[in-house]
Amino acid sequence: MNKTIKILALTTNQNLISEIEEVGSADIGEPDCKLINPFLIKEDNVLEPFLINITKDDEFMMGSDKILTLCEPMPTLLEKYLNLTK
Repeated sequence: MNKTIKILALTTNQNLISEIEEVGSADIGEPDCKLINPFLIKEDNVLEPFLINITKDDEFMMGSDKILTLCEPMPTLLEKYLNLTK
């Protein structure tokens, strides 16, 4: 099974890179995107695990209403992400 890895621009003005799965059976208002190993993209494309200061979880549920857009990562950023998530 191929991983779907995307850049997520959030409504909070943060950018994440993450493996993403759509959860099709979610009820209206419930989180409908599963983020697996999300990393916050910091200045100079430094990657920091998402919510590292408050949890050790590596899977998060998020509502698609919190995501402005999804896009493909640049090859160098994708390679960096894949190396961190091996």
